[in-house]
Amino acid sequence: MGIFWLLVIGLVAGGIARAVLPGEDKMGIGATVLLGVVGSFVGGLIGSLFGPRSLTDLHATGIVLSVVGSIVALLVYRRIKARPLRGSALSGK
Repeated sequence: MGIFWLLVIGLVAGGIARAVLPGEDKMGIGATVLLGVVGSFVGGLIGSLFGPRSLTDLHATGIVLSVVGSIVALLVYRRIKARPLRGSALSGK
């Protein structure tokens, strides 16, 4: 049941992050869930800076930090995606 809730929270957090930062991200529902799951882990790392928490407990602060982590992950994704490929075989130079 834990995986189910991870995916549900990932979908919610990823969806909120994409709504807060609208743009030309061509992501399906699977990529949005993945964004939210990554955001949950990033949010967990941020939360661990403020004190120890059980990873199995569901708290409102955990959901908020999941959304914040998803926003951070989406910004990093956009930054990496926007970088031109320099000096690689794929760049054609």
